[in-house]
Amino acid sequence: MDNTSIITQVANPKEEEILSSCQEKVSQSNSSLKKHRNRSIFSPFFCCFRDYNAEPPATNNKTCSLPPPAEENSSPPKPPAKYLLPEVSINDYGKNCVVIDLDETLVHSSFKPISNADFIVPVEIDGTVHQVYVLKRPHVDEFLQKMGELFECVLFTASLAKYADPVADLLDQWGVFRARLFRESCVFHRGNYVKDLSRLGRELNKVIIVDNSPASYIFHPENAVPVQSWFDDLTDTELLDLLPLFEGLSKETDVYTMLQSLRAR
Repeated sequence: MDNTSIITQVANPKEEEILSSCQEKVSQSNSSLKKHRNRSIFSPFFCCFRDYNAEPPATNNKTCSLPPPAEENSSPPKPPAKYLLPEVSINDYGKNCVVIDLDETLVHSSFKPISNADFIVPVEIDGTVHQVYVLKRPHVDEFLQKMGELFECVLFTASLAKYADPVADLLDQWGVFRARLFRESCVFHRGNYVKDLSRLGRELNKVIIVDNSPASYIFHPENAVPVQSWFDDLTDTELLDLLPLFEGLSKETDVYTMLQSLRAR
């Protein structure tokens, strides 16, 4: 989950326990999907958010025109001069777009040493280099490779680029992410860094967001495939279990149809 990841600590380097506050997961009851198995993998969780009941602004979810401006620090933000994503490449033409979160969705990071860390990433904060220990979620490699075949994949994180970009370099060995979006591409809305999908420049009925934080997609909950927050459970199979769902979604001309059907079950 990006909003409460290592990045929050990077923004506030004087706090020693940068990641510890993110360990408490608060269940979110609305806009969750049910899955075809006993253990639901669509139960989203909040972690460390200041406003758990943020209301989304009114948007037109069927077009890729800019929405009415979201509240940003209590004043309307200016619409972006251009959309966040470039034109669709020839290789991705006709594919649906999947926006994938980083922290607690694909990886878990900590400033505290982790003996079995998959990556150790140096991050400079106020002139001091800190070592960030990164654990990969089980089956993330298989998940990313398959998603890269099926979709136009975009990494969208509320983390700072100085941390997330080198992690993505190590994580994505196959060039799955066609674009990477960081904190500055989010809308700060009522205490949360929100990923406004209408600013991507893609038709919203062809966009899916995969994220462990409901606050990240409060503007477009109908586009979401929620996942459980992951920290260190090496028996976790969430990403592997999601693949059949995404194989189906890759064939949909309107992803709302399938996602609404799942929510209704």
